[in-house]
Amino acid sequence: MTNTLSLRDLSKRFGNKLAVDSVSLDFQPGSFVGIIGRSGAGKSTLLRMVNRLNEPTQGQVLFGGQVITDLQGTDLNQWRRNCAMVFQQFNLIGRLDVLTNVLMGRLTSVPTWRAMLSLWSSEDKLEALEALDRFGMADFAAQRCDQLSGGQQQRVAICRALVQRPQIILADEPVASLDPRNTQMVMDALRAINKELGITVLCNLHALDIARDYCDRLVGMSSGKVVFDSAPDELNDDAVRSLYGIEASEALQEAAELNLQSPQILPSYSVAQIH
Repeated sequence: MTNTLSLRDLSKRFGNKLAVDSVSLDFQPGSFVGIIGRSGAGKSTLLRMVNRLNEPTQGQVLFGGQVITDLQGTDLNQWRRNCAMVFQQFNLIGRLDVLTNVLMGRLTSVPTWRAMLSLWSSEDKLEALEALDRFGMADFAAQRCDQLSGGQQQRVAICRALVQRPQIILADEPVASLDPRNTQMVMDALRAINKELGITVLCNLHALDIARDYCDRLVGMSSGKVVFDSAPDELNDDAVRSLYGIEASEALQEAAELNLQSPQILPSYSVAQIH
């Protein structure tokens, strides 16, 4: 059985608010999928349910036929290792060096006492250094994380996810707080993981330009529902309006104001060009 990630009638309610409303999707192994939509559309909640950081109100998450929403204890920890998260705010330990932060990705695979005493194996250290080298961060291995730029910290976070040896990476607005140059570097890193290592990437994004440039498939959400699911070049004006309630050009302008696009690498599109 192929390791397809499937969401079946997945919903999440917070009090009276229905954040995710009966979402059913399949994600094929090795795909790079962008989940797009306005803030509050349900994108982050959807990813957090996949990783079981939020428990669904109803529905199921399945992977390779296994019901992920039924897992508990050790089995749940194994799933979280196999389905790594990359967060907007990096979630690194600033006072620790880069290498140690990356090695934290091995916590679910080594005895707790060994990790607490920093008794990492030579194999673990080599794997962490190779991940850092892959993304141009090996020279910073001994540097404290709180001395790095935002883009450097996010690349460290991606390396930490990579040493979990996952089959899926869930990236929740990974470039939302970055400048254009660092945005490109982080998105290039995610694309390299996807194309070179075959790891499935599901990435929440606000900026349409970035989503169209990097993703093979776009899933658009509005008010907790999926309102678009197709290839990036199918994202026409009507689809943009259903997602954002505004014209495509306004959506791109909004992205620019949030420093999520760069004229050098992410050209602006007119309404007529987005189709």
